[in-house]
Amino acid sequence: MALTQSDLDALDTAIASGTLSVEFGGRKVTYQSTASLIEARNHVATVVNATGRNRGPSVFRFGFTTSRGD
Repeated sequence: MALTQSDLDALDTAIASGTLSVEFGGRKVTYQSTASLIEARNHVATVVNATGRNRGPSVFRFGFTTSRGD
């Protein structure tokens, strides 16, 4: 199961509301404490952010030359 931004949003919502249960893709996970919920949130954030970095460069540069050598 790949982690997505919606999974991260679900964890953020659970932390903000004080609940310990989160649903991911039809599976309900109940954490033991808020600390473990925050730890899971940090892990998901790391994975989601690392996935976003592999998209390649956002700026392309092209060099042109003419047949005259200019």
